[in-house]
Amino acid sequence: MGKSKRNTPKPESNRAQRLAERRAAQEQAANAVTRPFQGLAAECDLVALREFVPSATATLKLAPGVAAERSVVLATVLPGAVAALVRAGDEEIGFVGVQVQQQGPDPAADLAAAILWTQSAEGGESLAAADAFEGGPSLIDVLDPGADLELTVHQDFDWWVPAGVTPDAQVAATIEQAKQAIMPSARIALGPDATGAAWWVDAGEKAHVRWVRPEPEDELMAALARLHAAGGLHLGDGSRFAGTFRTHGLLVPVFDLDRERHPDEWATPADEFAARLAAALDTDEPLSSEERRSRDGLRSRQVTLR
Repeated sequence: MGKSKRNTPKPESNRAQRLAERRAAQEQAANAVTRPFQGLAAECDLVALREFVPSATATLKLAPGVAAERSVVLATVLPGAVAALVRAGDEEIGFVGVQVQQQGPDPAADLAAAILWTQSAEGGESLAAADAFEGGPSLIDVLDPGADLELTVHQDFDWWVPAGVTPDAQVAATIEQAKQAIMPSARIALGPDATGAAWWVDAGEKAHVRWVRPEPEDELMAALARLHAAGGLHLGDGSRFAGTFRTHGLLVPVFDLDRERHPDEWATPADEFAARLAAALDTDEPLSSEERRSRDGLRSRQVTLR
């Protein structure tokens, strides 16, 4: 009979490698920047684009001191999930992606490094991973911090290929495969008094609004608890508050929606909710016992993405 493998020790080299990988992951988590896009007017949209928007682009407004050799387009994801590429042609355009395959502890620093790379790269080149380093350029130094993103939301990835160019069979197959996995999405057009970035997404069985909020978490959670206790934590008929998740230092309330309604139909209910939430945020009174119970219940349904 052969020896049982149950008690056979694993090679020491494999164990050492696993321990090294675990330590590296722990160090990266410890060094991760809690709120990387803070200070930018587009913070909430940048978080949304990085975390859950499938396909969108926006031409970036660079900071005045940055020598702009070519325009730069921010994209949710680029082919191969690379950090950046420069599209060759009569008008060379730089593209940077926020959903990347390789990332460091500070996504804002990665994005800054990718933007600067597009200004010196040759047409047709791509950058697999951004070469950000401690003490290097920050995103606030590279982008105009007061500029919002003028977004174009796509329901496919045809924009990966320049207009008028017929992709080869392999590229066409990649685009079609990506298109099959995409979830229809739209940015809710909020009124001037509403804050944050509210995104509608059709996830299949349900539609949702995911609303990235800029307020400090404790203040926002208290305001949500006040609305919950008063029966105002909703977006009107056909909606239900589903919970919150935390990502990049911001809290994101999520609402389940009637998926038969068009995204534009949620703009007015969203503005009405924004007004209720603003009033709750302005309240300085201590939470009542019922509101504290609501807050505890809301926190029990909270998750952290990163």
